Amino acid sequence: AMEDVNAKFVSQKISRTRWRPLPAAALQAPDVFATGSWDNEDNRISFWSVGDLGNGNAGLSGEYQGEPQLLCDIGHNGDVMDMQFLDQERIVVASSTGDVTVFRYHQNNHTLSTNQRWEKAHYHVDQGTSCTGVICNNPDIVSVGEDGRINLFRVDQKDAVRTIDNADSSTLHAVTFLRKTEILTVNSIGQLKIWDLRQQGSKPSQIFYLTSDRVPLQCVDRHPNQQHIVATGGQDGMLSIWDIRQGTMPVSLLNAHEAEMWEVHFHPSNPDHLFTCSEDGSLWHWDASADVTEKPSFLHQGGRSTTYFSHNTINQSVVSAWLSNDPAKDRMEITNLVPHQTLSVNSLDVLGPCLVYGTDAEAIYVNRQLFA
Repeated sequence: AMEDVNAKFVSQKISRTRWRPLPAAALQAPDVFATGSWDNEDNRISFWSVGDLGNGNAGLSGEYQGEPQLLCDIGHNGDVMDMQFLDQERIVVASSTGDVTVFRYHQNNHTLSTNQRWEKAHYHVDQGTSCTGVICNNPDIVSVGEDGRINLFRVDQKDAVRTIDNADSSTLHAVTFLRKTEILTVNSIGQLKIWDLRQQGSKPSQIFYLTSDRVPLQCVDRHPNQQHIVATGGQDGMLSIWDIRQGTMPVSLLNAHEAEMWEVHFHPSNPDHLFTCSEDGSLWHWDASADVTEKPSFLHQGGRSTTYFSHNTINQSVVSAWLSNDPAKDRMEITNLVPHQTLSVNSLDVLGPCLVYGTDAEAIYVNRQLFA
């Protein structure tokens, strides 16, 4: 349903899109998102509102009318390689210059300011090199880079709390928290690694391998409720699902895109839904839920699933969906949410019923009715 999608042309290539988080108990849909740009003369961090409740007569369903509106923006030195909100006011941005910057959003007058910067957090000799990924777990911030370094920062502290200098001999492409003291990284030779930030030294606690092909892994996300389930996306467009409790290889490899997969995200509150976007101009919504609801017996297939039901964890059943012996594509509903082929879809973010994504065609798109 294209009419549910609002587009905005922004005269810059968009490298990252992120929803501003909602307060913990909030019931409303997200209404503000941030974008970062790349490959432009003058790169920017921009904050947008999703549009207006058209002239006060929004209709019974309260749908928003019109395109996203720019609230404020600020210049950014270098390409925006990654970004993540630390909290409702602050967003952490990774730069191709090697800097990691925290910007503050002032809601009262809609302005952005630089809150804190770690210059050349990533570098070769004296030359800044790309910071490729950042992840936050307030007050902690982890960055990874082309230099194979891992930094642990604490917001409002001037120096890194911890740096693992030669963590990796290849480029680290992305990072995510596994739990408070552990992180997952993916690199350019097809490895997924777990690091325990309490351990001294520069060795990972576990290494997982894609295949002997060493296909670069570009992105990683962890299942929000089942922390042993991890999804990664490769340069070859493949989606890999891993169970980090067992083996060193993925549980399943799914043919997905025809070119690099740039981001993979489990839906934070509906994790049987997964979203991937690619250089090939597509954005896929993977729905693994249908199968589970039709076949409850599916939950008792041997010792592989650790499913339990209680009233508030019904969607724990998804676990089995991602780890079943063969989550083959024909058992999963897959929808391409970009009906018209475009240039690379570089980034996406999902929160509640809302999806935002950005492209090299200098456009951002908002879909506020993901599950309609």
